Amino acid sequence: MTRRGLTVLALIVAVILGGGLVTWRLTRSQAAPAASDIGGPFHLVDQSGRPVDEHLLEGKWSAVFFGYTFCPDVCPTTLARLGAVTAALGPRADRFQVVFVTVDPERDTPAALAAYLASPTFPKAARGLTGSPEQIAAVAKAYHVYYQKVPQAGSYTMDHSAVIYLMDAKGRFASPLDLSVTPTEAARAIEKAMTG
Repeated sequence: MTRRGLTVLALIVAVILGGGLVTWRLTRSQAAPAASDIGGPFHLVDQSGRPVDEHLLEGKWSAVFFGYTFCPDVCPTTLARLGAVTAALGPRADRFQVVFVTVDPERDTPAALAAYLASPTFPKAARGLTGSPEQIAAVAKAYHVYYQKVPQAGSYTMDHSAVIYLMDAKGRFASPLDLSVTPTEAARAIEKAMTG
């Protein structure tokens, strides 16, 4: 191999290793808290404007995901995948719910969440939650979620972590939910968690 070829190969390896290190750091920072430290009390409103708290997570297994309705890619993709996973659960879907918590309470009113979650590819019974900036900050802190407003051409976007928290039927954190697998495989992982 020529010297130029070796240089290019070294650069490719450096980029791959650098990307892996960034991913590892993000994963580590998101996974660092103990399971018992994830979740807790909250006071928000759903897309119907009804007050809800942490008891919303009791009685069903829940996939809790933080995002926002103006999100261009990660949020709609994740919700569409969760829709496919819910369908793959079959009869067990009645024991499972998706809870979408906004990190953009300024724009994500209950009405905005209701319109957004009406997408036919999203889970049919998904609950959208919003509140005051202080309430959102409190629930994000309880779940160790990072989010930050990023100015952009007269408006703004939101930077946020994208962990999906699988919570058990008592509202306790069970595990992160991996959606890089097929909907059937993700559904099997949820079923396995449900059966212990």
